[in-house]
Amino acid sequence: MSGRPAGRRLAPAAHLSESVRIMSPSTPPFAASIANLGWSGREEPRDPLDRPSYVGPVSFAQLPWIEDGAELQRLQADIAIIGAPFDDAVTHRPGTRFGPRAIREAQYQTGTLHSLQVGVEPFTALTAVDAGDALVYPGRLEYGHGAIYRKVREVAATGAIPIVLGGDHSITWPNATAVAELRWPQRIGIVHFDAHADASVDGYGSLHSHGSPMRRLIESGAVLGKNFVQVGLRGYFPDTETLSWMRENGMRSHFMTEIEERGSEAVIADAISEALDGPDAIWISLDIDVVDPGLAPGTGTPEPGGMLTRELLRGLRQIAAQVPVAGMDIVEVSPPYDWAESTAMIANRAALEVISSLAKRKEAGETIRWQPSR
Repeated sequence: MSGRPAGRRLAPAAHLSESVRIMSPSTPPFAASIANLGWSGREEPRDPLDRPSYVGPVSFAQLPWIEDGAELQRLQADIAIIGAPFDDAVTHRPGTRFGPRAIREAQYQTGTLHSLQVGVEPFTALTAVDAGDALVYPGRLEYGHGAIYRKVREVAATGAIPIVLGGDHSITWPNATAVAELRWPQRIGIVHFDAHADASVDGYGSLHSHGSPMRRLIESGAVLGKNFVQVGLRGYFPDTETLSWMRENGMRSHFMTEIEERGSEAVIADAISEALDGPDAIWISLDIDVVDPGLAPGTGTPEPGGMLTRELLRGLRQIAAQVPVAGMDIVEVSPPYDWAESTAMIANRAALEVISSLAKRKEAGETIRWQPSR
């Protein structure tokens, strides 16, 4: 025994026909070996979704990449992934401009997928696409917010639910504003998972800071303070002045200490009840630093003592299963500080959990797409 793995033997060159071995301007001498290997056969018929995750262009879950709004409208897409590769508004560690690509790549499953948690094939029940990225440019903060606003508005106007991959948390200001404007006079609320309140007056003088988007949304009237529900706050910010402003404007906050004392189940149940108190639909804003940095180190402002991954994913499933969802953003994933793609994978699965929960609702007969009344 030679130890060489068994396999189909190729015909030795001596056994090839004389016509093949003779050099020819039209037939190379190795043509017979190619035929013998079967390399020139037809491609296997496969669904475009059913290919390895590392083959082909990078899109979320290998979904079709469709940037044209008219085509999204024609397809009647239920879900549209949008990238917002923007981090010009950070106050600490940068790198979230690389977040959308990392989140898209952080998946090894392919095909239609099957959610064991929800019991549904999300991309069979739903029509979902990757609508590409907002065209932002480095160093142009206000222009970047405008580009994100225009991209989200264009996609949401087709009726698709936008799921925006950030990017720093400042992008929630243009994201939620675009959807609030489209849906007016209906109201949206926000369920906000975060270690930080992001309701500062400014960030080192910048009104566009990633520490201020919730305040900007409330001040503009795009979202009412009473329609904000925050989950997971902890650490050493905000200060008492900011907390007072939050209370005066009706914001409802669940600190991490409450989750420690009551458990995530009870807190999420309260958050769902509060989220349904007033708004017509909910924007889910997930800052990945709500998760403990031991599990999600790849973020700009990590704060120890956060939620477990399973607590977050279960909470997202519960919300998306019960609450009318206007859209979602997943922010503050900074790949340069990640290891083994763990943070990006959590973000990827967060999107999939919401998508799967919405797919289950559609499978049960609900309409998931937004249908404008005017």
